[in-house]
Amino acid sequence: MNNRTVKPDYLGHRKRLKEKFKKKNLKDFADYEILEFALTFSIPQKDTKPLAKKLIKKFGSLKQVFDASFEELQTVKGISGHSSVFISFLRQTALLYRYLEIKESKNLSSPQEVVNYFVSALSGEKIEKFCAVMLNSGNKVIECVELEKGTVNKSVVMPRKVAEAALKYKAASVIVAHNHPGGTLKPSQNDIDATKSVYAALKTIDVSLLDHIIISNGNYFSFKEYNLI
Repeated sequence: MNNRTVKPDYLGHRKRLKEKFKKKNLKDFADYEILEFALTFSIPQKDTKPLAKKLIKKFGSLKQVFDASFEELQTVKGISGHSSVFISFLRQTALLYRYLEIKESKNLSSPQEVVNYFVSALSGEKIEKFCAVMLNSGNKVIECVELEKGTVNKSVVMPRKVAEAALKYKAASVIVAHNHPGGTLKPSQNDIDATKSVYAALKTIDVSLLDHIIISNGNYFSFKEYNLI
């Protein structure tokens, strides 16, 4: 009698995925393979390929899987609370890395670096968020802060909050940004009024407003580029 234990097929596949990653990083991975590989770290004893494909089919793309909330992820059969936390952790890690890139650089070589960060951070958000990047006199990022979330009258609330943050971090200049979850990049009259109010509030404390960026669906609108600041 052969008493050797037969190893499950998925173990060999996991090993092949790991070797592929070590040789090529994620360069030649299909979207479902990236998710499949990620799930192997939260689901130890199961073929994760069908689940990865199910997630992408459910949400529409790999990005939308990462943008999904804990609750949304757990509507897919086979995704536990543990796996939903791990998927969200991966997205937050990617955002943190991009943020550390701009924060740890000696100075911003281009405003596009901050734009790229905000596009990554705010594109998938389901609710409106208002953030600000604080910079010193050498254009080095001091901090990025979330100032408000949810629908607010930005022209009333934001000038005070941005000015308070600028004073707290001793900023020389500020870039503000918020997202439009509805999909339009066009600034509303409230956005325009808020920008003017923030500009005026910062001017009273000798701080410059460099730009106001609106983010939606992976794209952006820059007040600076349209000469609105």
